Amino acid sequence: MKAGSRWRSAVDTTEVIVVKAPADDLELECGGAAMVEAADAGAPSGSVDPAHNAGTQLGKRYVDDGDAGLEVLCTKAGPGSLAVDGRALVLKEAKPLPSSD
Repeated sequence: MKAGSRWRSAVDTTEVIVVKAPADDLELECGGAAMVEAADAGAPSGSVDPAHNAGTQLGKRYVDDGDAGLEVLCTKAGPGSLAVDGRALVLKEAKPLPSSD
């Protein structure tokens, strides 16, 4: 996995671009199933695991709270939630701007 690579869910319509890639090889998941590279993907098949159906939001960044340092940008939303090696990715919060007094 490297920065700029595109990934697609195997079970729903979610697509992401890797913004920050980890040094180690990790398994990116969506809806409880491993994601595949967008170039290699066919049509989604199967169904989203009910335990992983929080959904993804278009244009939002998701990060790993662990040591992996993974950050992805959602380019197509879907019903499945993102995870890496079984840990859920969280929505990245916007940084507050300094006051302009």
